[in-house]
Amino acid sequence: MRSDCQAVWEDCLQFIQGQVNEQSFKTWFKPIEPKKLENNTLTIQVPSQFFYEWLEEHYLSLLQQVIHRTLGPQGKLEYSIIVDQGNTQHKPFTIKLPLHPSSYVQQYQPNQSVAGHGFKNPFTLKNIGGAGQASYLNPNYTFDAFIEGSCNQLAKSAAQAIAKKPGGTSFNPFMIYGGVGLGKTHVVQALGNEIKTLLTKKFVLYVTSEQFTAQFIEALRNNSIQDFSHFYLQADLLIIDDVQFLSGKEKTQEIFFHIFNHLHQAGKQIVMTSDCPPRELKGLQDRLLSRFKWGLTADLQQPDFETRVAIIQSKMEKDGISMADELVQYVAHSVDTNIRELEGVLISLIAHASLNRAEINLELAKQVLKNIVQEIHTEVGMDYIQKTVAAHYNISLENLKSKSRKREFVTARQVAMFFAKKYTNHSLKSIGYYFGGRDHSTVIHALQAVNDMIDTEPHFKLSFEDLQRKIKFKVPL
Repeated sequence: MRSDCQAVWEDCLQFIQGQVNEQSFKTWFKPIEPKKLENNTLTIQVPSQFFYEWLEEHYLSLLQQVIHRTLGPQGKLEYSIIVDQGNTQHKPFTIKLPLHPSSYVQQYQPNQSVAGHGFKNPFTLKNIGGAGQASYLNPNYTFDAFIEGSCNQLAKSAAQAIAKKPGGTSFNPFMIYGGVGLGKTHVVQALGNEIKTLLTKKFVLYVTSEQFTAQFIEALRNNSIQDFSHFYLQADLLIIDDVQFLSGKEKTQEIFFHIFNHLHQAGKQIVMTSDCPPRELKGLQDRLLSRFKWGLTADLQQPDFETRVAIIQSKMEKDGISMADELVQYVAHSVDTNIRELEGVLISLIAHASLNRAEINLELAKQVLKNIVQEIHTEVGMDYIQKTVAAHYNISLENLKSKSRKREFVTARQVAMFFAKKYTNHSLKSIGYYFGGRDHSTVIHALQAVNDMIDTEPHFKLSFEDLQRKIKFKVPL
């Protein structure tokens, strides 16, 4: 077997290149540097924690396959991650993964830039031109298209006030929080579109926290932090969507902190969305959280019956479709979850009527929506999983999400993570966030631990299968 780590990694790259597209290969594999090969373990260096997490979540099986192919069944992979010398973590740790374990080792080296390899950010950080830059807003998101109700009145009113005088009100920063599908993105993008209409010289910029993080990583890699910062410091209105996903990204939070300070001190407007209020955000620096509380925080709640009726009527009117009051009320009563699912049901109803050339009436609605409504009401969500698992193991939700290492809490936590991965669309990173802001690698370990217990512990398997039936069929608590 070849002992030279460079040669072994070149063999790995040749195989990987045939398994992924060219852009992914250049972005996620070319920047990796092989460091050593000892005891059948290949150590590779990656430029950041974010880079490592992306590889583990999106290319884990491919890496396991290529290591097995190149080094044999006992081959292992270690990650060496560049961190700052001032990093507060002290002990390397190993993560047990499925099949052939790889391990994670933090090396205390100065942060270094890694040359870019053709990856294009969502925004081009060249030829910066201020107000001429694209704002990345959806023009369909307007205040006129947003139905106001008691569930969202404060958020909409505040956004409209800010649109008239961005940076000049006490609502700076402005944060909107609420669950999925309640209209957070609609409100903040409507605010941005309104400012672009009323104040054409203002530079409005919309970005998700994940885009912001990816751009920052690329700026680090290309040694272009000044361009990155300069671009964002030009904004007259900066909208950051889903700020909770900055959790645990210390360097990204640091650059955002400085951008936030500069914009705020310059009288520029900052708008953010989150899935929870600032006081409940985990994994964010205290100095950031304190600044989030400077301005106004408004929540969006599930739409009440009257608001749902208004949304249905508006949607039907926009599509030129007439719907009887009886039918409107039936749909509004049937779908009481969130606006996104309500609109999805309306689209399905319209499609069935159009394809079947049938009139939209109550009989057709009941027939078409029977399965859809049942699916919505029986959907298994993160909250239901956590409550069901906590009740099954007779522990509190606080203990389920806590940092405690008591065996009964750890087992329950791992089982809940397992079901969250199986029955929801949450990513590993998102699942970790809902369990006390844990790293995605903790979730990977939990999945393996549960599988191991199912295979080796008969009593656990019986208890697990009983709990799985409750969750799968959403047995009332």
